[in-house]
Amino acid sequence: MKNAADRVILTGFMGVGKSTVARHLSYILQREQIDLDAVIEESEGCSIVRLVEQKGVEVFRTLETKYLKMILEDERASIVALGGGAWMTEENRELIRSYKCTTIWLESTFEHCWRNINLSKKKRPMVKNKRQVRTLFKDRERLYCLADWHFLMKPELTSLDVAKQIAEEVFSIEMLNGRKRP
Repeated sequence: MKNAADRVILTGFMGVGKSTVARHLSYILQREQIDLDAVIEESEGCSIVRLVEQKGVEVFRTLETKYLKMILEDERASIVALGGGAWMTEENRELIRSYKCTTIWLESTFEHCWRNINLSKKKRPMVKNKRQVRTLFKDRERLYCLADWHFLMKPELTSLDVAKQIAEEVFSIEMLNGRKRP
């Protein structure tokens, strides 16, 4: 990889839209993207929820670090969407830094994330009730802000809009009507 912007890690709270923004960014930049949770589920042969229920959060976090390292060792994936809690593990942040990745926090309000969590068909292991999730949201913000870049997921912006902003600001690619400017 030529520079840090060649490798981007998206972080943020569950339901913020990391996977969707990663897919759009992958399309815009014509680069491979990978979703850490999807890799874990495929490799382990079960959902994250089931994995946490059967083996516990600590085992899941250990597997998360193992698969993150595997992803970072393979330079083909230049856009990586983390699970909501992956950034909370200091070892993961150090690993990402050691590979000189650019980190992006997709920042949003709790209500935005909560709405998406409730609309999603995907079950999430850390969701018990709104109060518990709000506490988790507040606890995690203090570490999300350590990312290199912050992009605000505003209600009037789609995930595609945010992906375009990232392409323009991080990758210095000018956009013209949804296409890269020649």
